[in-house]
Order: sequence, then structure tokens, then C-alpha cells
Amino acid sequence: SARARHFSCQGSDMRRLLQIPMLIAALLLIGTIGLHLLTEQTLMDCAYQCLILLTTVGCSEPRPLTDGTKIFIMVYLTCGIGVVTYGAVQFGQILMNTDLQALLERRRMEKDISRLNNHFIVCGFGRMGATLCEYLESRRQPFVVIDDNPEVFDDEFRARRWKYLCGDASQDDVLKLAGVCTARGLTTVLPTDADNLYVVLSARLLCPTLQIVARASDDRASQKMTQAGATRVMNPLSSGAIRMARFMLSPSIENFVEVAESEGVDWEIADVQVPDKSALVGLRLSETGLRDSGIMLLGVRKVSGQKVFPPPGNLVIEGGDNLFAFGNSEGVAKLTAMLEKPAAE
Repeated sequence: SARARHFSCQGSDMRRLLQIPMLIAALLLIGTIGLHLLTEQTLMDCAYQCLILLTTVGCSEPRPLTDGTKIFIMVYLTCGIGVVTYGAVQFGQILMNTDLQALLERRRMEKDISRLNNHFIVCGFGRMGATLCEYLESRRQPFVVIDDNPEVFDDEFRARRWKYLCGDASQDDVLKLAGVCTARGLTTVLPTDADNLYVVLSARLLCPTLQIVARASDDRASQKMTQAGATRVMNPLSSGAIRMARFMLSPSIENFVEVAESEGVDWEIADVQVPDKSALVGLRLSETGLRDSGIMLLGVRKVSGQKVFPPPGNLVIEGGDNLFAFGNSEGVAKLTAMLEKPAAE
């Protein structure tokens, strides 16, 4: 596809760029060893002579010069001119086909992405993708954007210092570069259901435990994505209509949720999982002290799948339970720290 070709061309340019110094280094090594064997000079003197020969600066000839040494130097000079010419042509082609600055920027971006952990991956940067990124940024969550259209990564996008990869999100190599195996979650909002389905399938095969949220245009596509491994499938039209209906039926509640999720308001609804080795495992909710952390526990999804709303004080906490809490960022951080504290040996 065009996406795969674009991504492979970028990698090909980098490989060609790296070949040039490697070829020159190999030529210097061969020349140094060859002159050392033929003239019995030191390796340093031979390396010095070879470098001068390659740069065509000119130098005094090593003595004595046998016929074999002359033939070797002639062949070496011919090969040297060929390698230098090849390197110059390749470098010129790379400069003509791609922006060298963009090439180096992409390498820096890939290195920055490789350092991410517990981040989010957004596949597709259309209107929904842009909204997702703005929301993640407002919540100070690290994320990577993947899109096959280089035009979406314009100066305005780069000014926001968002991390991105230009490539096909359904390709394993691209997902691995985005850190799919260390990511916290992935959402795919590509233009077609087929593209989203391929992304879901590829991501699920690479990381069986990854949380995957996908966009679908109808119920049939939603069912296929669920079967392919999506954790949650959203139909924007259906979800939007349901939210509008809820607003008509319970406007005060929807207004409250909007205020809690709006930018600049330090309140959030968090979903925190209890680690298996948490010190709170086996305790009743009333014994954990979670209610004193400054947050409100709205409910618990037990590891068995049972949902408890609201959770009673005698509910026993188990490893793998998910706690739904409402509070400010400080309270949520305190709750997370309490849950992650390991049990005493």
C-alpha cells in the first residue's frame, strides 16, 4: 500500500545514508592491511598513506615500490574513486528525495518514543484523533500519534511537541516503534472500518493484554472488531445520540460530568486496578483507609466481573479488582500509591 511504501522509503534512506561511512571505513581497512603486508610499514603509516590517497591530497610514495605494490595502489585508487563517487551520488539523491533535517528529526522522535512506558497510542489524526490528543494532553498523559499522511504533521502539529510516527498503523513494525508492548492503551480512529479492524487484530496479536478502543460505523463492524480483540468498540453516532438523550432526561448530571471533565478543572473519574501483591488484598473496604484518601469510591468491578455500586464497607478487596473513584488528581495519586504498596513479606 501507499502507507507501507512511504514508511519503507524512510527506512531505506537511512540505510543508504549509513552505508556511505561504512564503505569508506571498509576501504580504509582493506588498504591499510594491504599496504602493511606489501611494504612492511607500520599500521599507522599505512592508514595515513591510505587516507591521503583517498582524499587525493598527494604524498610521497612508500619505499620500496614493487610491481605488486604498484598494482595494489592502482586498484585501490580506482576502487576509492568509485566508492567516493558512489557515496556522493547517494548522498545527493537522499538530499533530493528527502529533507535531511526531517530524517534526523524522525530518528530523534523514534528514540524519544522508545523511552515511553505506560503511554497511549492514537491511530489516525482526523477530527476525532485530534480531539483525543487534546484530551490526553489536558490530562498530562503521554501518547504517540500514528498516521500514514505526512501532511497532518505540519508546523502547527510539531509546535505542540506531540510525538508521532508517519506510517501504516496496521503494520507490526510501526506498532512496535510506537511501543505497543509497553503501552497502557491504544485507540484506532482511522477513516474506514477495515483499517480499524486490521489495527485491532495486529495490536492484539502483538500484546494480548493491551486495552484497545476502536471506532466502528455500524453494529456488524463493531461485532467483528470485538471478535478481533478490541476491548471496547465505540460508534460515535450512537454514543453521541445516547449522550444527547441523557442530557435531555438528566441535564444536571450531564452538566456535572462535563464540568468534571473540562480542561482546567482538577477533578476526574479514575479506574484503578488493584495489584495482586497489594497490601490491601484480603482486607475489607472499611479496613483499608481508602475512604480517607480524599476521594469518593463510586463502585468496584470484581475480578470475577461482578459490578458493585456503591461498594459496602464489608466488601473484601481482591487482586485484579477495579476501583472507580472520583476526586482530584492528588487524591487519585494517593489512592494509586496506597494500592501499589506491596504486602509485607
